[in-house]
Amino acid sequence: MKNHNKMVPQSGVSLFATMAVAVGACITACSPQGVGNLTERLSIATGGTGGVYYPYGGGIAKVISDHLDGVEATAEVTAGTVDNLKFIATRGADLGIVLADSLDDSASGRGAFADFGSVPARAIAVLYDNLNQLVTLEGKGIETVVDLQDHVVSTGAPGSGTEITALRVLEAVGLDPNRDIQKQSLGAAQSVDALKDDKIDAFFWSGGIPTGSVLDLASTPGRTVKLIPNTDTLPFLFRRYGDAVYHAVTIPSVTYPGMSVDVEVIGVANVLVAHEEMPEGMAYRITQALFEHHDELAAVHPEAEKLSLETAVTGSTVPFHEGAIRYYSEQNAWPES
Repeated sequence: MKNHNKMVPQSGVSLFATMAVAVGACITACSPQGVGNLTERLSIATGGTGGVYYPYGGGIAKVISDHLDGVEATAEVTAGTVDNLKFIATRGADLGIVLADSLDDSASGRGAFADFGSVPARAIAVLYDNLNQLVTLEGKGIETVVDLQDHVVSTGAPGSGTEITALRVLEAVGLDPNRDIQKQSLGAAQSVDALKDDKIDAFFWSGGIPTGSVLDLASTPGRTVKLIPNTDTLPFLFRRYGDAVYHAVTIPSVTYPGMSVDVEVIGVANVLVAHEEMPEGMAYRITQALFEHHDELAAVHPEAEKLSLETAVTGSTVPFHEGAIRYYSEQNAWPES
């Protein structure tokens, strides 16, 4: 197999200027006996270190490196969904974890991709739901999304799926992010630090639960975390973007210390994607490894436990890769099989 020379988009976060963590054992090409053997090196575009994408992507990289002969995978820190899709388009990454709403935009070249153009991404598996968590602290006077008016609010890192969803939620309640709030653009970990220091009043974060950085905030002495419900915006989102992307999900009160009630929030599917030109055999082997070694993946993060043959094939806003379809069909999990 050949090594890829990655092309990195000029916009967004440079994938290989960010911190990279190589996951998995050194395989035959690294040993004296392996001299002359070529190793296929795959990169997985994930997200910031404070969210779920990065550890989940690290788990996928380890499964691939440990169980696909001649393949070594690496999880890369990125700004998130939008940049991940751009990396897929330019072949700067081989796999990426992305939000279904941004994936939908990328397929049509609209929204954040209006200038960039359409992205030829194909789904490998629907992994789990991202929950749009609007996080604040008790005492900030914020009970609803509308209450964000005139407050300092982070809407997520530039180039992230969080930012896209956050701006749509604000639009749904009639708030202009450039006029009605003091907008900051921070990732999850940076938002938590800013909220601890009273530099912001609230932040949006689209991620799995529990999100490590939010858990850290909730565990801080003298601070009581508060999550704001936002499903009242769903009728607007359905009218504007269709009813296939967004849905209601419950964050149980046991998720974070300090929560006293369950909170209803917007859910969006997370999809593992590849370029449409990934070889069919490689896409098949990756899909097969995710399920045959699911126990190893599930040990990485609670969200990874949710991956199943039944849920992996529904919720993508782009077609599935032929290699993935072949695996699901063999398992009698593909809807048309």
